[in-house]
Amino acid sequence: MLEKVALGQSKLRITRVGIGTAPMGSSPAWHVNWGPQDEDQAIKAIRKAVGIGVNWIDTAPFYGWGRSEEIIGKAIHDIRDKVYIFTKCGTLQDGRGGFTENLKSETIRKEVDASRRRLQTDHIDLLQFHDPDPNTPIEDSWNEVQTLIKNGTVRNGGLSNHPTHLIERALTIGPVVSLQVQYNPLARTAEKQILPFCQSHNIGVLSWGSLAEGFLTDNFSLDELHPDDFRRNHPFSQPGNYSKILRIKDTLGKIAIDHGVKIVNVVVAWELAHSGLTGAIIGIRNEKEAVEMVDGTRLRLDEEEMNTIERAFS
Repeated sequence: MLEKVALGQSKLRITRVGIGTAPMGSSPAWHVNWGPQDEDQAIKAIRKAVGIGVNWIDTAPFYGWGRSEEIIGKAIHDIRDKVYIFTKCGTLQDGRGGFTENLKSETIRKEVDASRRRLQTDHIDLLQFHDPDPNTPIEDSWNEVQTLIKNGTVRNGGLSNHPTHLIERALTIGPVVSLQVQYNPLARTAEKQILPFCQSHNIGVLSWGSLAEGFLTDNFSLDELHPDDFRRNHPFSQPGNYSKILRIKDTLGKIAIDHGVKIVNVVVAWELAHSGLTGAIIGIRNEKEAVEMVDGTRLRLDEEEMNTIERAFS
């Protein structure tokens, strides 16, 4: 049985890890290309993860411009009652190969309806604003979310990549159940302000990029990435950064060996050790990764191991 915790002030009790679907939604038409993806493998991965007890999926229309949501719809159409669906809104194609942010009320409604069709569901358990819209007051946008909650189309509202001053403004309109933020051993900015703020306001925190876009997985190799994989040009792939990551992974690997687990499990255990983090989003693409994603929730690192990891980071 996987541990479950409350997500902020909501009635949702979620497992400490959730299914991340950005990689499986990838396609050559999407500029965040993770290389070739197998839809059948992705569907099996989702069903395997749900089968072993993981009870939430994080997605967004942005992921492959709907492809991720369509895959999820196919995977969970007959097991919808076993899993919560967390999706997003606000990030739209700009018609020039890029994207723009739009959180106007009518846009939110249209996106929610489109997401429900792709996901083959009548409701969304958590709707998150993907990124801030500088052209629309968040009060107006958050009012629309409250309306959707009242009519049952959406059950809870959360934010993603929003600074504290925007969260505070949203709170004047209605509850903010959760905030999604980048957090992993290589990206720790959230520790300074976001995590303490959310703890003090009882807002759940979900981490994206939990495995640093794969750079902190066991068998990651820049040389073996598809030529069009966006990670070839990622800041982590630059020579100085990549060599540092390899040194950090060496330390993580030794701790993993001591526990008989994989590096990814040590990474997840380190993240979940932070009292301000509610759940970690783990991107998976096959059944093997689905099985491995939960092992980190059972691992407890002692003080000496945490200090060893901290020294490796610094």
